[in-house]
Amino acid sequence: MIELKSPKDVFRLRRLALASQGLLQAQPFGRGLAGARQAVNHLGYVQIDTISVVERAHHHVLHSRVPKFEPTMMNQMLVEGGIFEYWSHAAAFLPIDDFRFSLPYKQAIKSGQTHWNKHPDRKLMAELLARIRAEGPLRSRDVETKASNRAGWWDWKPAKKALEQLFMEGDLMVKDRVGFQKNYDLTERVLPNQVNTLMPSLGEFVTHMLDQQLRCHGVVSLKGLTYLRRNTELRHAMKTLVNERLSQGLLEQVVLHNGEVYFIETGALERRLPNLNQRLLILSPFDNSVIQRDRLKHVFQYDYQIECYVPEPKRQYGYFCLPLLFRGEFIGRMDCKAHRKERRLEIKSLYLEKQSLDDDIIVNAFVEATKAFSQFQQCDSVTLTSVEPKYLSQALRNLFDQMNLC
Repeated sequence: MIELKSPKDVFRLRRLALASQGLLQAQPFGRGLAGARQAVNHLGYVQIDTISVVERAHHHVLHSRVPKFEPTMMNQMLVEGGIFEYWSHAAAFLPIDDFRFSLPYKQAIKSGQTHWNKHPDRKLMAELLARIRAEGPLRSRDVETKASNRAGWWDWKPAKKALEQLFMEGDLMVKDRVGFQKNYDLTERVLPNQVNTLMPSLGEFVTHMLDQQLRCHGVVSLKGLTYLRRNTELRHAMKTLVNERLSQGLLEQVVLHNGEVYFIETGALERRLPNLNQRLLILSPFDNSVIQRDRLKHVFQYDYQIECYVPEPKRQYGYFCLPLLFRGEFIGRMDCKAHRKERRLEIKSLYLEKQSLDDDIIVNAFVEATKAFSQFQQCDSVTLTSVEPKYLSQALRNLFDQMNLC
């Protein structure tokens, strides 16, 4: 058991976690399409989200790690069969080599052990499946009817639910996306021939989950290892596996200052880790590194909540605040919106919370990061409304004015 008592020890644990996420190196996975493939394989999943206040989460996550990444590359990987779309703890793109580990959840839904829709329309599902088999891929909008009397092939909502049920049960896969619209096809027509489709045992499944989490997080907890999975048997099996590896000397317990217990691979804290640099990262609220909020708070002492689901009067920071990471610490957050028609990135509010850091260094790093981020949003200019602490406002506005003139 390792008790982390000094700030130096805690900081090293944080570096281990961030290096495992690929957030300390300039190009940990390579560049462009090849780098995007490596990033998804390493991370194990990239969460999909519908919110488009700024570039969608699944693109944002890869932009943070892969130089020269372009949003079109995600659909290219999907079409090429290097990734597939399914459910992790949420809707996600996953490595195609991990396909077999999606099968237990599909089987649980199909058998009624767990529910996606409580009362799936089996007749409608059979009709949709037959149509796709005969006519080819289908989008939910292909069965939409706008007639007020619903005089169409199907009403949109039941058809959409039926398509999603078939997708979640594994009969359909997402062949590609047109815009943000899923294009469904039969699994046997989408899945590459070489993919392993053998149902994993419970032991294989928890081993896969533990190895994946250690690889991409470096620092894990029992709760985090089965994050948002409510399967009691799965949680028990994971606890058993962790205890086995502890007894074998393959894992070590790490106790934080607040008594929280985490696990790392034995010797991980003695590994050579990437040096810190002056690059500031603007992360997605759904980034793999921040999605487990308890872990984020325990390890990094960063209390973070996305507030788009919070009633406006109760919001503290804004609708869609993005975490800011600099030199191994989460130093603040910003609420922003990409006005695409105007090609303008609006920073509604910026909060810089680590006052121990050098102001000039932080300001310059933030402006450089915002320049790259605005280009990713296809924006040519940046406007700034509110800053905390207020004394940094003028320096930031001056630098943004210079940037906008370039």
